[in-house]
Amino acid sequence: MIDVLVWLVALPLASAIAALLLPRQATALVIVTAIITTVLAGGLLYGTATQGTLRYIIGGWSTGLGIALHADSLSALLLLMTALVVTASSIYASAYFNKSAERAHFWPLWLLLWTALNALLLSGDLFNLYVTLELLGLSAVALTAIGARPAAVKAALRYLMAGLLGSMMFLAGVSLIYAGYGTLDLSILSRNVVAEPVAWTALAFMTAGLLLKTALFPLHFWLPSAHGSAPAPVSAVLSALVVKVAFYLVLRLWYDVFLDLVTPSAANLLGLLGGAAVLWGSWCALRAVRLKLIAAYSTVAQLGYLFLFFPLLLALPPGPARDAAFGGLVILALSHAFAKAGLFLAIGIVQQRAGNDDVEQLDGAVQRLPATTFAIALGGIALIGLPPSGAFLGKWQLLAGSFATGQWLWILITLAGSLLAAAYVFRLLSHAFGNKQYPRRPVTVAREEWPALFLTGVAAVGLGLGGMPVWTLLGGGT
Repeated sequence: MIDVLVWLVALPLASAIAALLLPRQATALVIVTAIITTVLAGGLLYGTATQGTLRYIIGGWSTGLGIALHADSLSALLLLMTALVVTASSIYASAYFNKSAERAHFWPLWLLLWTALNALLLSGDLFNLYVTLELLGLSAVALTAIGARPAAVKAALRYLMAGLLGSMMFLAGVSLIYAGYGTLDLSILSRNVVAEPVAWTALAFMTAGLLLKTALFPLHFWLPSAHGSAPAPVSAVLSALVVKVAFYLVLRLWYDVFLDLVTPSAANLLGLLGGAAVLWGSWCALRAVRLKLIAAYSTVAQLGYLFLFFPLLLALPPGPARDAAFGGLVILALSHAFAKAGLFLAIGIVQQRAGNDDVEQLDGAVQRLPATTFAIALGGIALIGLPPSGAFLGKWQLLAGSFATGQWLWILITLAGSLLAAAYVFRLLSHAFGNKQYPRRPVTVAREEWPALFLTGVAAVGLGLGGMPVWTLLGGGT
């Protein structure tokens, strides 16, 4: 089982090199890699469920000297989520990029992004986290600008500047930790870090850098243009995965490594920023005139919900209530990832058919693209948080935790955000189910539409009806 940790990083990296050298065979290579990696991720999830936390130091070095790979139930679950989203998006991308020259540039960068995602989720020390963050950011920027359109290049440059600033701040925190404790290994730090100025300062730097990469309000200025200008499969993984792993690192640092440093005031500050993100992102999504901008601003809002859990996790005592809140947080993050990936893929189909992604292009879409319209509707169910979606379970635990701790503000924000989400989702569906008539028969293209249907179906139905195994898996809490 230990070998799986290495292969989850080595396989997509080797495939990226092979795709660069063999561009004509790259598409088949990516699909094979995706299938194998998904199986490996599923096997790792089973291994962590039956054996507990797995750890491997490459090269046989002692702890703190070599590259440490670490996997527990949370990271394994996110690795499987990553594999499923990337696999579905890869199938979609094989039809989206219909020119050999486009695919030759796209696939190596795509696999490099996947390598960085897997390596980040498995990294067991702060320096490797910094390296994988850099690799992830650079590959994401390159994919954003891959179409070479002026708007995409401008958005990619803004994304690059924001990402580099975030990385510099994260590295500054890493340097302070090494100067103060002489190690960067997360397992060692979790036992040795104490509440002192060097640790507070380091955590503040690393958190600020990660919040910029997560695009938490008001640091979200780069996200709408980047996600709105990138090709559809790239937008899908940017929204579903890239910003999500930055949030994962904030969660890990705050509630695993530096828990003794976290104060109620700091947790409430993140909660307030999350609440502002929910309201502002939802309002901007309601007013946006482009489909991809609606989805991008919705990402800002949905990420805000995740930060509302921070003050709850700190206020709840260890036990079933805290475990339930943590499970709700994970279910909500998974639901958003699948829903938003599928929504961006569905929007990409509309954009390709119409030539642009104006909201008006959805007029009567149920007649032309019934499967795509259904995928958008399923994604909307998850974004609003209606049953039986996974988001409903996540928001229910958010409300329950807020009631239990007497934090009424988060309840009001959650309800207001859900109403705003319903408004912009029903705005889309009102166009899609409009009475504009089209003489042509409905179009269904399986290779393009099934990935979006699968992803939104997992978010809207699968995680809700099948969420108990996830709850059981995460029963150990943070």
